[in-house]
Amino acid sequence: MDSPYSEISLRALADRVRAHADGRRYLLGIAGPPGAGKSTLSVRLRDALNAESPMAEIAPMDGYHLTNEVLRAAGSLARKGEPDTFDTAAYLDNLRRLRDTPLGEPVPWPIFDRTVHDPIPAGIVFDQQLIAITEGNYLLLDDVGDREWSAVRKLLDECWYLDARRELIEDRLLRRHIRGGRTPEAAAAKVHDSDLRNADLIAATKDRADLLLRQTAGRYEVAFRH
Repeated sequence: MDSPYSEISLRALADRVRAHADGRRYLLGIAGPPGAGKSTLSVRLRDALNAESPMAEIAPMDGYHLTNEVLRAAGSLARKGEPDTFDTAAYLDNLRRLRDTPLGEPVPWPIFDRTVHDPIPAGIVFDQQLIAITEGNYLLLDDVGDREWSAVRKLLDECWYLDARRELIEDRLLRRHIRGGRTPEAAAAKVHDSDLRNADLIAATKDRADLLLRQTAGRYEVAFRH
């Protein structure tokens, strides 16, 4: 059976986004499992969009992690990264601000600092950027408990899904956690007890994406859905 995927350049992906942006701020989501390479793709796409003139910036979902202090008090620190360990309401509020605020008016956005493992308020400030790229695990998820994740997709003009092989995800996450200070044993426990379970949950949402992407040998391949 022929593969639904075909090779695509970053320039072609950037051209797709640029063609859809129509004067108000355009919100593009990039979803996918942890370790798939969403942050790398977001940076490469932003840089491709900004090659001629600045027009794009990244609004990472990770800035809405609940703080370690809050998670520790709730007994949830070991589950950090699962759907109920984010401030989903605040994330939705700021996505709406990005959509509704006229270009030129500042919209601060938090980022996640992997050295302190906590969010940093106003790590990015949007003003003139026409395109906001928000990347994260749960952009296509249904609601989880009191977390209204399903509302995220309704605020995005388009959402892509970046897939990756399970073995690659596992290897990347192990190395990420060890770099972050965990022992190899603790890193393996985090990956198997939490991260890969999250990856399975996220994989069930891929059919809701406008296009599917995967990275092969440093190149991207795409399967268009809508």
